Amino acid sequence: MHQHFILTFFFLQWIQVCLCRVTTEQEFAVLEGRSLTIPCHYEPQYAGYVKYWCRGRMKEFCTSLARTDEPRTPEISAQKVMIYDDPVQLVFSVTMTQLKEDDSGWYMCGVEIGGIWSADLYAFTNIKVIHGMSVLHSRLTGEEGSSVMVECFYSEKYRESPKKWCRSGDWSSCLLTDSEGAYTDTSVDIRDDRSGAFAVTYKRLQMRDTGWYWCGAGQQQVAVHLQVLPRIITTTVMPVTTSSTENVPQPITNNAWNTHSYILGALLVCAAFLLILGFAIFARRMWKLHKNDTDLGHESGLKVRFNDYSEEMGEMQASAVVFLNKNSQSSHML
Repeated sequence: MHQHFILTFFFLQWIQVCLCRVTTEQEFAVLEGRSLTIPCHYEPQYAGYVKYWCRGRMKEFCTSLARTDEPRTPEISAQKVMIYDDPVQLVFSVTMTQLKEDDSGWYMCGVEIGGIWSADLYAFTNIKVIHGMSVLHSRLTGEEGSSVMVECFYSEKYRESPKKWCRSGDWSSCLLTDSEGAYTDTSVDIRDDRSGAFAVTYKRLQMRDTGWYWCGAGQQQVAVHLQVLPRIITTTVMPVTTSSTENVPQPITNNAWNTHSYILGALLVCAAFLLILGFAIFARRMWKLHKNDTDLGHESGLKVRFNDYSEEMGEMQASAVVFLNKNSQSSHML
């Protein structure tokens, strides 16, 4: 009976570990002096449980390094191991800083369950801290005339070593940093921050710069391929678009109607003024013609009277002069 109880106990724990488990990557490699963040995923039902990070190959002999229920140190930069739980994403992450070669080994991320019938959930990972170099991107592409930057990482061992940038196959092309960790010329700029990384900026790229390079520190080096693409000159052409509503009559708005009314009123006033002016000119001409006809009639009457006087006076040898008064239309004969 006692043996059956023990078998049942271990069987239940095995089922729980298999079905409800914590997962992470099996192995990580990092350069000495760098930092490393390990994500550990868990099931939704364990979002409120305590998470922990320890070092060891067996749970019973695992040395605890960080727990989520421990108070955090105010100075985060002084912590070598930090743990953070994100229950929304169902993952807790562990960050280890300033790794040394002796930090290599097996580690475990776990969820503390507790109780007789429930075992903790955990997963193991192997961390390797190595010497050497690495690059952020081993293949880079840049346009002709532009610039590209290569980030090269090195381990703690090579902190004080001169940093190099060389073209593969041509040792005479190697460029080395000075005692300040810098190098500059018209085409290459190298800056070493002495914190585990240095940056190489290749300026004013040309087509002949395409090829393999490597950045190095001490006896270590890592290859980088640079591809220079020709500059593409583009001409912007503005598209001509036709609107389907060009030939559709637009409705007359209030503003347009007011403008048209103003123009129409102005035209009517001008037309009336011109009509009145024409009528006045016509009336004046008619009045002048009528006045000239009246003057001619009076002149004819005077001629007739003069002739009558001539007949009555017979052989009158004297001359007659007729004065016409234009204002009173009277005449005087001498």
